[in-house]
Amino acid sequence: MPLDLSDVQAAAQRIAGGISMTPLTPSARLSGTTGAQVLLKRDDLQPVRSYKIRGALNLISQLDEQQRAAGVVAASAGNHAQGVALACAGLGVQARIHLPSNTPRQKRDRVLALGKGHVTLVIEGDTYDAAAAAAAQEATETGATLVPAFDDPRVIAGQGTLMLEVLEQLGRVPDVIVVPVGGGGLLAGSIVALGDKLSQTRLVGVEPAGAAALRAALDAGHPVVLPEIDTFADGAATKKTGDETFSIIKGTQCEVTSVKEGAICVEMLALYQDDGIIAEPAGALATAALPGLDIEPGQTVVCVLSGGNNDVSRYAEIVERALVHEGRKHYFLVEFPQEPGALRRFLDDVLGPDDDISLFEYVKHSNREYGPALVGIELGSAADFAPLMKRMQSSPLHIERVPPDSPMFRFLL
Repeated sequence: MPLDLSDVQAAAQRIAGGISMTPLTPSARLSGTTGAQVLLKRDDLQPVRSYKIRGALNLISQLDEQQRAAGVVAASAGNHAQGVALACAGLGVQARIHLPSNTPRQKRDRVLALGKGHVTLVIEGDTYDAAAAAAAQEATETGATLVPAFDDPRVIAGQGTLMLEVLEQLGRVPDVIVVPVGGGGLLAGSIVALGDKLSQTRLVGVEPAGAAALRAALDAGHPVVLPEIDTFADGAATKKTGDETFSIIKGTQCEVTSVKEGAICVEMLALYQDDGIIAEPAGALATAALPGLDIEPGQTVVCVLSGGNNDVSRYAEIVERALVHEGRKHYFLVEFPQEPGALRRFLDDVLGPDDDISLFEYVKHSNREYGPALVGIELGSAADFAPLMKRMQSSPLHIERVPPDSPMFRFLL
């Protein structure tokens, strides 16, 4: 039978003792930039630092004694794994969890710590989808119960409990609700939880631009497998939307949009520097989308901050991607004549007063007359780019820009 509001309400009662009712807090920064009342649903403050505990606990809690004895199998980009681990530790169930190789070390360590001896990790493939295929095969071969990250009615109902909390905490239906989208579990659960109230709000799902599987499914009329994805927003990077989630989402009035990975990075830094919030890439999707949503002044907007499992070692990459997205970081191949003063002339004649060299590496040393170098330049402002290019064109040096969409650029990030 199709899910309905009663399933989400039952899930809320079932998992109440294992989750936190996370706060719904105002964002002064985002309210100021939009003119609306922007509230953040802080599910990054769950015991596992993401909303994923809701669906995992709802499913595993419903297993009978025989199913619990056989154990569970799951696949995850990290957050679902932590939810499964905590649920299994609390219920005394053994789990084997498949993680893609790009899962941050911080998430791997947390999964093991939360599992308290009930979890075995299996590193499988370089995407969530590869790990999910391996987990499904293991469940078939061993008889263990598969706990999907999003594509199961019990998981969807569990994720929907987040929206029940929003409605209870706010006391009314907000004008706009913005949620992140990976496989679609949270968006589908929100639709079910809203029920007939869905017509009273504007529900927006936000995908990372490099993994817009739901948009592709909606355009095709059915879930499709994306040939390639950007795994940067690992918590929302899936090649295929779930069949169960798609069946709920299709035909509804919810909107689906996407945000470039660079914009996600800009928002992650703003959350950290201005709001004191550590968000993972998928966790910053909803707030990163706000500038492109035409929010009306005075509206009440709820953004789901879905996760805060970010490895601090990634911040160098996050800063780099943010600068490139804002137009403040550029790379060039420069042929320097092998003579005294060549670099000084480049600094004096080409660079502006607020421009800094962030990278300088010779890429070939065999030519005695010229030394090609890869040069990274960080600008004080994006508006400084046009004057920089004009000075480069006037320079006697041969200078070639490395475009952000070129294959070479991928090796720089």
